[in-house]
Amino acid sequence: MISKKMQSLVASSSTIRAMFEEGKKLAAIHGEENVFDYSIGNPNVEPPENIKLAIKEILDEEKSTYVHGYMNNSGYDDVRETIALHINKKNELNLSKENIVMTCGAAGGLNITLKTLLNPGDEVIAFAPFFGEYNNYVNNFDGVLTVIPADTETFEPNIEVLSEKISSNTKAVIINSPNNPTGVIYSEETLKKLCDLLSKKQEEFNTSIYLISDEPYREIVYDNCEVPCVLKYYKNSFIGYSYSKSLSLPGERIGYVVINNDMDDFNDVVDSLNTANRILGFVNAPSLFQRVIGRCLDAEVDVNVYKRNRDLLYNHLIKVGFTCIKPQGAFYLFPKSPIEDDKKFCEDAKKFNLLLVPGSAFGCPGHIRISYCTSYEKIEKSLDAFTKLAKLYNLI
Repeated sequence: MISKKMQSLVASSSTIRAMFEEGKKLAAIHGEENVFDYSIGNPNVEPPENIKLAIKEILDEEKSTYVHGYMNNSGYDDVRETIALHINKKNELNLSKENIVMTCGAAGGLNITLKTLLNPGDEVIAFAPFFGEYNNYVNNFDGVLTVIPADTETFEPNIEVLSEKISSNTKAVIINSPNNPTGVIYSEETLKKLCDLLSKKQEEFNTSIYLISDEPYREIVYDNCEVPCVLKYYKNSFIGYSYSKSLSLPGERIGYVVINNDMDDFNDVVDSLNTANRILGFVNAPSLFQRVIGRCLDAEVDVNVYKRNRDLLYNHLIKVGFTCIKPQGAFYLFPKSPIEDDKKFCEDAKKFNLLLVPGSAFGCPGHIRISYCTSYEKIEKSLDAFTKLAKLYNLI
């Protein structure tokens, strides 16, 4: 018999993954070309060409540089230093390799960070809507997740409610910008208010409260928008980053955690992150792709592909009567469901071979998430299905 804790986690396993599996079943019945799977954020844009070239070059050089062995649990020194300098250049910071821990994607980074911070019963606060796996990540280390309800006008963090909810038991706050599932980028003004509040609460409670910024979509932004860097505004801050989206490498599980220079107990935190990397079974981030990233920090996917998809689908949804904030980043739309029961709405969408994810999976019922990282042609073909769905609910 599996553990009681895992029984609970299996029972509440990811809605997104379940939809992904259902998509495969529908494709077998109706043909893949006739199923419109908007359920999972699996990038459809090819990685930059120099990623492939870097892999070949590194493997060709293997005789002189063994690339498959162990290294420091933080990752290769030279790769971490290169990443630190790259971040410094973009954000006018003063980081070094000591601030960087290479991880198995953003998920690995969040887990080693929470492992480092949490005692059983410690509170972690997240703002709805949020990536549903945060529940499980916090639960992994016997923490308690408190959710701040969404401000559905802006989908930015509700600082007033946070001020009421935060307590002496609060150990960390997680933010995600550009946001999954809304595509909203938290403004500099909002981040400053958030950080000011956390600083005041640290003094009030005489505790350390950590801000964890989950940023796998940081490079996927549109219309000249910019993502503010939390390291500038709050000393007890981490950034968790992944190349899954920015370089279309989700299966390679490569990313990093950045630790603020001024963090309380900096050395202990870094030592703990290294130890957590090892004891959680990651040991270290993938060696080959650490080397690849070290050579390709200026590489970019073509974000205009996603922008074109966004504009096509967003404009059509608005045209047929849906209400939706226009995303500033990431590759998701988060329209309001025409009925309160977002799960029923997603069931109805399947009648037209549309696979959508209920907003309740992100702590924000009454909405639906649509992942538009698919081909432009597939989106074009799906527009009639969205029109029929809108007519079913008398939106047009």
